Amino acid sequence: MNRDDETRRTVERIARESYGRLIALLAVRTRDVASAEDLLAEAFAAALEQWPTEGVPTNPDGWLVTVAKRRHVDLWRRGQVRMNGGPQVTASEIEEASYMSEEVPDRRLELMFACAHPLIERGARAPLILQTVLGITAKDIASAFLVSPGSMSQRLVRAKAHIKGNGIPFSVPDQNEMPERLEAVLEALYAAYSTGWDEAQDASELAPEAIWLSSLIATLLPEEPEAKALLATMLYAEARRGARRDAHGCYVPIDQQDVAQWDRTQITNAEKLLSACNRSGPTGRYQLEAAIQSAHIAQRLTGANCWPSIVSLYDHLISLTNSPVAVLNRAAALAELSGPSAGLAELCAISKDKRILGYQPYWATLGHLNLRAGNINSGCEALRIAIGLSTDSAVRQYLRLRLHSYDGASSWSP
Repeated sequence: MNRDDETRRTVERIARESYGRLIALLAVRTRDVASAEDLLAEAFAAALEQWPTEGVPTNPDGWLVTVAKRRHVDLWRRGQVRMNGGPQVTASEIEEASYMSEEVPDRRLELMFACAHPLIERGARAPLILQTVLGITAKDIASAFLVSPGSMSQRLVRAKAHIKGNGIPFSVPDQNEMPERLEAVLEALYAAYSTGWDEAQDASELAPEAIWLSSLIATLLPEEPEAKALLATMLYAEARRGARRDAHGCYVPIDQQDVAQWDRTQITNAEKLLSACNRSGPTGRYQLEAAIQSAHIAQRLTGANCWPSIVSLYDHLISLTNSPVAVLNRAAALAELSGPSAGLAELCAISKDKRILGYQPYWATLGHLNLRAGNINSGCEALRIAIGLSTDSAVRQYLRLRLHSYDGASSWSP
């Protein structure tokens, strides 16, 4: 591997691991998210140009921040940018900054709550957090929120303009402002964790980053039960990560996983969090999500039939969120309780919902239930669509094997 290729890989790794922290630090200084993104992009471009010959600095994050700050002050001197209110970076600070030793503080919490400000349209708050704080692309965000990429990009552009135009402060809000903003922050972290969970094993930094940020919020806001509940939900899922692939890297569904590979410490911590937030009331979305995860785990560990409780919990979740994903998951649970035909009947309620038609788990579930019900042609067709929508190679292989076991029968006619 030549030095240019090695540098490019280093820059790509730093971008994956540090993008949100660097954007947050720059945005807090510039009060302009779009400007922070441009400045960081220029710093990465400078790294690709200089590091192959000068070598990767000891503190690459500090190097990138310093270059971005210098560029910002240079633009300010030329009158091409306006310094907004609040703490500002000065020319003397830039000149004194050290490439090799500058500390990069974590300002993501302030950026998350700025992105969740009431002046930003509700449907853009969580997506904006995902893009700016966690570096997820607009296309992937659109997929997570079941909207078109074009619509999502427009939302994000408008939201960034609102932050700049309204001088939205970058700070953790007062207690009376917390509930509305916290909702968007938790929604973004849940979407980030779900995206990281769905990606290939150990291939994404999103899941651990989402857990870390959720843990930080739960610690800083001990009176907010939903913050604890979200962290519990993540820990329940994370406890099963090691069992999701077999020795050959193939996907293993939860009902076939080796529970000896589950992380009991994470399960215990999740149970403690769920118990604590349940005492705080009232029950919210993430408390229900965590309770569902807890029931799935209890069912496997104890052998108890928890499907009635799981279906009931989904009833409450649907009444609270009206989410087509919750309807989908309830249908899968109902199929375990009352048979595949009952689950398929439930899926009819969302079969015309455009938001769900590009959602891979919908087609995988539809295929699975149709095959169980003996509807071979419909089941195989749904599985083919699910395979085409899958981004995880292990999941694709699992679905292909299942399809292969039925595919010959799907073209047979008496």
